[in-house]
Amino acid sequence: MPAGTTAPLIITYSASSVPILQLALSSPTLPEQQLNDLGLNFVRPQLTSVPGTAIPYPYGGKQRQVQVDLNTAALQANGLSPLDVVNAISAQNLILPAGTAKIGAFEYNVDMNGSPTTIKGLNDLPIKTVGTSTIYIRDVAFVRDGFPPQTNIVRVDGRRSTLMTIQKIGSASTLSIIAGIKQLLPFVKSTLPPDLQILTVGDQSVFVRGAISGVVREALIAACLTAAMILLFLGSWRSTVIIAISIPLSILSSITALSMLGETINIMTLGGLALAVGILVDDATVTIENIHRFLAEGKDIEQAILDGAQQIAIPALVSTLSICIVFVPMFLLTGVARYLFVPLAEAVVFAMLASYLLSRTLVPTLAKYFLKAHAEGNSSETSVSKNPLVRFQAWFERGFESIRSAYRGLLETFIDHRRIFVAGFLLACFLSFALLPWLGQDFFPSVDSGEFTLHLRAPTGMRIEETAALCDRVENEIRKQIPPQEFAGVIDNIGLPYSGINLSYSNSAPVGTQDADIMVSLSPKHHPTAGYVHDLRLKLARAFPGTTFYFLPSDMVTQILNFGLPAPIDIQVVGNDLEANRQFADKLLARVKNVSGTSDLRIQQTFNQPKLHIDVDRTKARAIGFTQREVATNLLVTLSGSSQTSPSFWLNPKNGVSYQIATQTPQYRVQSFQDLANIPVTGTGNAPPSILASLASLSRDSDLSVVSHYNVAPVIDIFGSVQGRDLGGVSKDIFSIINTSQKELPRGSQIIVRGQIQTMRSSFVGLLTGLLFAIVLVYLLIVVNFQSWLDPFIILMALPAALAGIVWFLFMTGTTISVPALTGSIMCVGVATANSILVVSFAKEQLSEGRSAAEAALQAGYMRFRPVLMTALAMIIGMAPMALGLGEGGEQNAPLGRAVIGGLLFATVSTLFFVPAVFSVLHGLRRQVADSGSQQ
Repeated sequence: MPAGTTAPLIITYSASSVPILQLALSSPTLPEQQLNDLGLNFVRPQLTSVPGTAIPYPYGGKQRQVQVDLNTAALQANGLSPLDVVNAISAQNLILPAGTAKIGAFEYNVDMNGSPTTIKGLNDLPIKTVGTSTIYIRDVAFVRDGFPPQTNIVRVDGRRSTLMTIQKIGSASTLSIIAGIKQLLPFVKSTLPPDLQILTVGDQSVFVRGAISGVVREALIAACLTAAMILLFLGSWRSTVIIAISIPLSILSSITALSMLGETINIMTLGGLALAVGILVDDATVTIENIHRFLAEGKDIEQAILDGAQQIAIPALVSTLSICIVFVPMFLLTGVARYLFVPLAEAVVFAMLASYLLSRTLVPTLAKYFLKAHAEGNSSETSVSKNPLVRFQAWFERGFESIRSAYRGLLETFIDHRRIFVAGFLLACFLSFALLPWLGQDFFPSVDSGEFTLHLRAPTGMRIEETAALCDRVENEIRKQIPPQEFAGVIDNIGLPYSGINLSYSNSAPVGTQDADIMVSLSPKHHPTAGYVHDLRLKLARAFPGTTFYFLPSDMVTQILNFGLPAPIDIQVVGNDLEANRQFADKLLARVKNVSGTSDLRIQQTFNQPKLHIDVDRTKARAIGFTQREVATNLLVTLSGSSQTSPSFWLNPKNGVSYQIATQTPQYRVQSFQDLANIPVTGTGNAPPSILASLASLSRDSDLSVVSHYNVAPVIDIFGSVQGRDLGGVSKDIFSIINTSQKELPRGSQIIVRGQIQTMRSSFVGLLTGLLFAIVLVYLLIVVNFQSWLDPFIILMALPAALAGIVWFLFMTGTTISVPALTGSIMCVGVATANSILVVSFAKEQLSEGRSAAEAALQAGYMRFRPVLMTALAMIIGMAPMALGLGEGGEQNAPLGRAVIGGLLFATVSTLFFVPAVFSVLHGLRRQVADSGSQQ
């Protein structure tokens, strides 16, 4: 590679490689140069010892280095060039060992004054001797403890600072990393100057803790509501205690299994456990309810337990497996969706399997001891009881029996007119799918994290000082829009980071000193962040013409979903004809801007970077005695410094840190074409000293500010976001425009759409395929159990209503189709099937006892009315807190809860009415066929 080229950076990037904490270093007395030095050489090495932590180089401040400020006029007067100064420092400043010497009885280490012990001593290094006089560094330059030209400024609430970003890598927990950092910080501070202040900002553990506590709160509320519902239906606190004991044990079993697989307690695993709370009562509730039914028939406690457990052992196993098996397709997902939803699926499956085992072992055992003294259904005692709870339960039982009787009458009517009812019900379900186009599609729901990041891009090539002044004016405009009581703080990150590592991890994608990020934090009690973002989009564009504004993802969830990109929409024009692609990208951008719901559209690569072109006359330079390399090297040292091409270091004996020595002409000495023309040039041969003006001509030009490639090919990115519309609708219009624009695409180029659109499409295909696959798996599982092709088909007849219910509930709540909603739909398939199995299996028993198909269906619906209603209500009540989407990050799992509730509401109606009707129709036809066959 050419000298001075930075080696390629190969980083391991995953969806979780996002900033989780930022440390702002500031001081009322310490200069920016020292802030950056303390952060890079003293804070960063100590904090990287925390497991799972990656810390890029500090943002902002001024990089401390030994600066050799060249005096162009003095160089010309002494016949020297910048290259002569660089060569002198390289030859005179050495960090080399000398060796050892054995003298007498001792062996001595030998060293020498290869490098000055002070920066001031570097000024006394000789460059060359002319006659009897020696020219020193101090004669043509000044060596100082300084910094290179600043390209990155950070301000925290207006104060110049240095910003350190803590990245999460690997499988380490966000909370454990941040806790480790905060635990180590007091010790780190004790080793630093007392005036240094370290402020923690952008703490994602606050959001994570809030989200986790919200999920835990939802689970506890769901558990309490479910327990109250069970107590109401069964009228026995003993039965309620038995069921309540099985829930935490199942959850603990699931947590143990997750720990063995290396999973952590996070929003998704806790979401899975909260999801499972409503289902966990299913196995235990059905078992206890069946025991109660046999006790009511007069059987003793042990016989009632044995008969009750035996009757539902197989149906309960199939029901449990039906719920578990629907999650199998999730393990076939790829990308971000797999990363997010496999832990959720694992949490549910493990909890369900544990729940079934407990319902077969612990629940019957507890029933033997808890229900031993249970008195069943003595109506005379309950009617004269003075206990208000007993009287209330007796009143509820009478009301419930009235409802069940009314249900029996209604079901009997539907079965009598079963053909019309079945056809009408199916037609209603299929007509419900006409609402799908109005639902919209999003990859994930947006999350209000109480902060936003505004990126501004000033005219290309603007100096960093001017960009900082522009940020001041933009901040004032932002403060006008946000009330003071809601404004918590602001961080400015202006310009280009010093290290390529920072650029690799950044989702901001700056290209020069004209770029800046303004990160605004809101107070806990604030109006919706999206409202402020919407208003600022409109007002900033009008207030600052010529400046481009767009909003970056600021919360962890969106950053993970964008997978490192600065926007959810990325339209790439890929091909080698860059100029033709640029013209095409401009036209495509203008068309995409007309799509309703798009915002922040822009082309990432700018083509108008101001440039000064130096055209060296090679023939003339060679005639004088210069090579192109010698001219280029002198120019490079003058304008960019020698640190890359001729690295040299000075070891500070006070702190043990080696600092770069950079020889460069101060920027204030190069402020015109004339200053450039007067750059001294010397060579290694006998060529006389010269200046650049005698060897080259200068002209103005423009060029690309950044060059981007994807799979080797040059690429132009059109980035954009969505506002006020679903991502699916926007993407559909974008693809329509792309298809019509294909004929104008330059030869050899192609258009590729990436970002959330690409990930959403692949995830939706995976989940919808998984939904169909789940239905097939459930069907085959029931076929194996029932040894019949017909009965599993009848059981699955609850699914059209479940899917219709999902569509209706999402439509009524204004919820778009998303990955969480599809996950809830997959789960609903399992739960709806489980309830349907209870009805059909009981109907089969009645059929085997000689009843007709209609009588068997009617009796199955009547006898299974209570357990079906209880399990469905338990699940619905369990999902209600999640569906409300309250608390930190609650918006993320709300579509999941809403899909489950909507599906179960309709599936329960279908299980209690439609499934018995279908059973009576199909088994009636089968019996008619069998009878006609026997008569023949």
